[in-house]
Amino acid sequence: MSLRPLFHGLLIGILASAGLAREGAPAPEANRLAGLWGATRSFGPEARGELTIFREAGGWSAQIAGSRASVRARGEDLAFALAGNRGSFRGRRDAKSSRVAGMWIQPAGAATQVSWATPVDLAPIAPGVWRGMVVPLEEAVTLYLDVKADADGSMTAVLRNPDGFYRNGRFKVAVEGTRVKLLSSNGGPPPLEAAYDAKSDRLLLPVPDFGATFELSRQTRDQAVGYYPRTPAEPRYTYRAPIAEPDGWRIGTLEAAGLDESRIRELVQKILDTDPRQAAAPLVQGLLIARHGRLVLEEYFYGFAKERPHDLRSAGKTLASILAGIAIDHGAKFGPHTPVYSLFPEYAPFANPDPRKGRMTVEHLMTMTSGFDCDENADEPHPGNEDRMQSQTAQPDWYKFMLDLPLAAAPGDRFAYCSGGVNLVGGVIRNTTRAWLPAFFDRSLARPLQMRTYHMNLTPTGEGYLGGGIHMRPRDALKLGELYLRGGVWNGRRIVSKGWVEVSTAPHPMNAHGTDGYDWHLNEIRLGDRVYREYDASGNGGQFVMVVPELDLAVLFTAANYGNFGVWRHFRDELLPQYIIAAIRSRPAGR
Repeated sequence: MSLRPLFHGLLIGILASAGLAREGAPAPEANRLAGLWGATRSFGPEARGELTIFREAGGWSAQIAGSRASVRARGEDLAFALAGNRGSFRGRRDAKSSRVAGMWIQPAGAATQVSWATPVDLAPIAPGVWRGMVVPLEEAVTLYLDVKADADGSMTAVLRNPDGFYRNGRFKVAVEGTRVKLLSSNGGPPPLEAAYDAKSDRLLLPVPDFGATFELSRQTRDQAVGYYPRTPAEPRYTYRAPIAEPDGWRIGTLEAAGLDESRIRELVQKILDTDPRQAAAPLVQGLLIARHGRLVLEEYFYGFAKERPHDLRSAGKTLASILAGIAIDHGAKFGPHTPVYSLFPEYAPFANPDPRKGRMTVEHLMTMTSGFDCDENADEPHPGNEDRMQSQTAQPDWYKFMLDLPLAAAPGDRFAYCSGGVNLVGGVIRNTTRAWLPAFFDRSLARPLQMRTYHMNLTPTGEGYLGGGIHMRPRDALKLGELYLRGGVWNGRRIVSKGWVEVSTAPHPMNAHGTDGYDWHLNEIRLGDRVYREYDASGNGGQFVMVVPELDLAVLFTAANYGNFGVWRHFRDELLPQYIIAAIRSRPAGR
């Protein structure tokens, strides 16, 4: 049964109860509605700020955001949960330094619908007292509605959400009394209906996805920080080298790195000159370039900044490959050719028994050739697709959900894009290391790479999700590319073996595409008659960590072109070669 009629009825009821959709009310003139409208709604989380843990005679306790909780202490492990499902903590005290390293777990909110794990460090400030700051993922949603009145009297609107929590869209606008209907077409977002309040000059827009109404007010060019590339406008771009900070990056300039500054300025200017109303507007939110081990360009747009973690979407899948390599390096009892089902004995028996399941290996998961009835790029829905897995409630353990699926093909026979299969690699790592994935990621990759605030999305069972969606600072995300350029070493510290770097970025004949490695996408980038080998972690909307080994080059794009592959694929296929590679003064001959 479709929920759309129900939502429509609810919206009309909300508007009517507010006195905003009453019959006979004067209709706003089309020209009066034209312009840019915007609003931001915060959905929490409530618990944030200073966290203090006390060790007292009667036991351990914690305090944060005006709430206290008892702390469970088992050896050096510490854990507590706030009443009312307001958040929880898992950490471990280091006996040598006496510092506590842990994770703050925020409950699922209205914007994201999932829980998040965020690193927290607590330092001893007095005998038996530890303190640190909890900085959870801010579930704030910003919506911009750009309404245009055409010469023929019709109206159109562009809806933009720079946060990535909601869908961008284009609408036809119909006005009936005080009701402003946003009618989408061509498979766009579902229709919406706002109410115009003439007295306050506001558009009240209920959004069922969040169970909330957004009160949109008029926005000037200098107010709409997330709608335009830069606010206030920056007519002419001036290059500034990145600023050094204690996060491990060495800093350089374009000139010293052998890059033509004028060519890079041209690319940034192209981004600044973007008209956000256009359907194919490239909504680039971040552009970072590193060459010869130095960060030489760092620019942000549409309200983003260096300390604001960005959703990496499916670029986060590459973490499954990196963490698998680290686990193997540290002695975990599995490898690429280990049968998958042998690593999950606790879930037996499995639904949909099939002798071919016994031939499924970890390599099949990392090359998306598992054979599961799961294909997120297909026109028709499949039972194992990510949206089905995440929306169903019958099986909250997503590892068990995947293992119970039927097979649509023999393992290795066919490529099919499947997020749940990649996430299953996380289960392999969990079972073979006996570690909670957020803690394993933090100690084996995030801390060695000197990452700062990040937010790892969790499954309903509280495990880390490796199918994509981690929020990370752009400077930290680019470190993944730099790590692989250095053969698995970051600032002199070995993090993953050179052998794993090489095997995970090599093409595997079993892959039906013939172009992918282990959760790295492999490509050939052409510039004139030259061809360069490139591999990348990529995600919906234009999230790219791109590596060009021959040029000692790593590039990061973040963007908001969600659901528009026709736009964001050009970041790699056109912007990378035509502006960034073309800026390199001395390039190898290529092939």
